Amino acid sequence: MTETPQHLIIAPILIPLLAGALMLFYEDRDRQTKFIISLGACAAMLVVAIELLLRSKGEGPSGGNQIGLYLLGDWPTPFGINLVLDRLAALMLVIASMLSLPALVYAYAGWQARGQHFHSLFMFQMMGVNGAFLTGDLFNLFVFFEIMLAASYGLLLHGSGPDRVRSGMHYIVINLVASLFFLIGVSLIYGITGTLNMAELARQMPYMEAEDRPLVHAAMAILGLVFLVKAGIWPLGMWLPAAYQSASAPAAAIFAILTKVGVYVILRLGFLAAGPAGGPSSGFGAEVLVAGGIATMIYGSFGILGSPAIGRMAGYAVLVSSGSVLGAVGLVLQGGGVTMLSGALYYMTASTLGLSALFLLVELVNRGQGSAAAMLALSADLYGAPEDAPEEEQKGIAVPATMTVLGLCFAALAVLLAGLPPFAGFLGKVIILSGLLQGGQGGTTASWIFMAILIVSGLATLIALMRLGVQTFWSSGEEEGPKVLAIELAPIVALLLAVVVLTWQARPVMRYMEATASALHRPDVYINGVISAERTSDREQEAAE
Repeated sequence: MTETPQHLIIAPILIPLLAGALMLFYEDRDRQTKFIISLGACAAMLVVAIELLLRSKGEGPSGGNQIGLYLLGDWPTPFGINLVLDRLAALMLVIASMLSLPALVYAYAGWQARGQHFHSLFMFQMMGVNGAFLTGDLFNLFVFFEIMLAASYGLLLHGSGPDRVRSGMHYIVINLVASLFFLIGVSLIYGITGTLNMAELARQMPYMEAEDRPLVHAAMAILGLVFLVKAGIWPLGMWLPAAYQSASAPAAAIFAILTKVGVYVILRLGFLAAGPAGGPSSGFGAEVLVAGGIATMIYGSFGILGSPAIGRMAGYAVLVSSGSVLGAVGLVLQGGGVTMLSGALYYMTASTLGLSALFLLVELVNRGQGSAAAMLALSADLYGAPEDAPEEEQKGIAVPATMTVLGLCFAALAVLLAGLPPFAGFLGKVIILSGLLQGGQGGTTASWIFMAILIVSGLATLIALMRLGVQTFWSSGEEEGPKVLAIELAPIVALLLAVVVLTWQARPVMRYMEATASALHRPDVYINGVISAERTSDREQEAAE
């Protein structure tokens, strides 16, 4: 990657920043123009993310993994701000960009008109998400984390309503407290190590003085607490189902990536500072991740079974997905192999796409008439489901045979999220279990419990979603279905097609995931790539001489 221009690495941050700032100069009534700008920005982000992913596959010392580095201001590591691109960051950028386009198109049908500055908030959230994936130091991780959260506050409250405001206030308070702990953890690490650069911190971990290590572990635990709140681990994620259910459909669809920001940081810091090369800190916090992941899957499974509202079920399904990945990551840090981690990354990708589609489907299902609508209306009263977008704001052509099309989409999502064949969710779980049995963790008590809960959580998801599907799509077959526009259905179909492609191309995708997992197990590649990077001015001077 070193022979190609590195300026493209900053594009996923600059594109939404410039688009969001530009749209602030337009009146909020000029939604058509704002939508065109946002759509162009999201399409550009997807193209850039795919190009960066292809660049991250260049031949390198870690089996085809390269580190791309962008030094802002041309300051050397670890003194300056740097953006780091590797396989994991590129993967997360592609997932985020793939979610942004369907959510934005869905919002164009009506939700963009429910409040002010929807498109600017959407762009600023994408800027924060992309920045969190690319940053190479903890301070700027905090900066992008706060940008992401500030935009998510506005998107969650978009459309007003007492239930949305109530859940939004809970969401804001919890995340503000988490941000306070973030600053405490960052301050402790800087006070002890003298750096906030992740690569420099990882380089120091094996050789740290014995008296300093407990304080660093305390700081890492505080930071882990912050990102486990965002990842939704039990009991820190009990706020999530109500908040995600109350959000508008496009906001909830893009929120599906927010929990994965927490998972990403746990992966990044876990394998850099507490991975196989962490010395005495190797495996630190792994037991907590395993226990928390198992507890989160159990809590999410009971929540899905006990929820009569599809929106709340979707929120609990997010917890099941996060718990599955976090538990697998904990087992890998305890000595699991590359196969198990690659399966977790593959499952995370498929489940995130499916959850985003499910959040978009929630509102369309809630438009049903008759007995199913009565049940859903009762659920809305109990759990605070948001109102539908007003009919006069909706644009486009209505879809015929609405209930049939929605029923097929719902059934496909239920199979995917339950982890049944033939979709990628099943393949991901099979690879996780296979890697667990082959990676030296198959005989521990925690591993057997994790395997059992991983299977049972899928069964619980299937039972709950199929039960709701029968009540919604089959019990009222004689009644007229809700009005659904093509522009609302197309994003759901697009996400489902992305899952189909992910399943169809499982072999090349898994090769990428295995190379990503292998690179995470070799943090020296990341560390050396960042620490030894030359400034542009130095390279130019050498070339001149």
